[in-house]
Amino acid sequence: MPFAPLNETITLSELTRDPYSIYARLRAESPVLRVKSLGRTLLTKAEDTRAVKGNSALFSTNDPNTPMEKAFEAHTLMRKDGDAHLRERMAMVPTFSARNIKTIWVPSYERHANAYLDRLPRDEVIDLFPMLAGPLAARILAEMLGLPDASDADMQHWSQALIDGAGNFGWADEPFERVAKANIKMNVELARMVTVLKANPDQSALSVMINAEDPIEMSQIVSNIKIAIGGGINEPRDALLTILYGLLTNPDQLEQMKSTGDWATAFEEGVRWVAPIQVSSRVAIEDTEIRGFTIPKGDVVMTVQASANHDEDVYEDGHLYNVFRESTAHQSFGNGAHHCMGIHISRHTVGKVLLPMLFERFPNMELVDPASVVWSGFGFRGPLNLPVRLN
Repeated sequence: MPFAPLNETITLSELTRDPYSIYARLRAESPVLRVKSLGRTLLTKAEDTRAVKGNSALFSTNDPNTPMEKAFEAHTLMRKDGDAHLRERMAMVPTFSARNIKTIWVPSYERHANAYLDRLPRDEVIDLFPMLAGPLAARILAEMLGLPDASDADMQHWSQALIDGAGNFGWADEPFERVAKANIKMNVELARMVTVLKANPDQSALSVMINAEDPIEMSQIVSNIKIAIGGGINEPRDALLTILYGLLTNPDQLEQMKSTGDWATAFEEGVRWVAPIQVSSRVAIEDTEIRGFTIPKGDVVMTVQASANHDEDVYEDGHLYNVFRESTAHQSFGNGAHHCMGIHISRHTVGKVLLPMLFERFPNMELVDPASVVWSGFGFRGPLNLPVRLN
């Protein structure tokens, strides 16, 4: 059985700038492709990405060459399987229980959302990325994690540093230098809050973990919090901006959402259309095959959920934002043991709280010059700006 073809021309910069045109070509011509610049085998079809992520017995998350370990200064739960992964994951689960979401985090988010929306000026062009989406995501995450004194700016800086470090597949120096400095500051704040939360426990993730009957190791508590900082801001932030872009460039769809109040559909379609987390890595534990190609033991395959979410076998015109499509099922939150822990809080806060709140306050919001919106990212993707006029 042959190895998958090797591509020596696709670059990381191309994948960062415009991955979707590349993925469309690969789905049609080479759905299993070794990409030299990444040192990984890309899987771009929905059937393959779902199968790999659902089979931890054959495909491990423990990618030995990921930049994540260097960025997070730890072997994190994102690169563990089985009991080791489950123990660390379960340490955080109580914070995100249905009861806590309903009684603590959603009410807190509503208060913050109202306060942040109160600050926005009407009838002038503003950028919703720095003025709403980023800071609001940072504020609720800081509370949920047990870092309430960390500023919005600190949280956003730490998150981006972690993301850029973890996604530094080109192993450039600057992202690692930046995340090393951010880790120093995060470690200081975490150590300070451990003392505070030992004396005054609450339902935040840090408090729940350090005050558990049988706590996990402190090094892993710290890395768990950093994993949440890394993913917990960009996902809701980018999801919100993506959904707003989709709705504001499709007025008929926006009117449908306003009339039905079915904002959950707008949310799911947005995260399907542009997945905030675009790719994941898995390592073949033994020799296997995918679509007739040999995947040798130790080979790192990259499941491209961004591509899976556009797969022509699953979606008609998957490259378009369309709340009217029959199904918005997608792989953006993963599947199997590593499915996203923040899925329910994101659906509640962005989908059920913020979207309707925004359009109740600003029913005639308009996107100014859609062509000026810049999209970027390979591992993580979203708009870098969203200029709107609030009316």
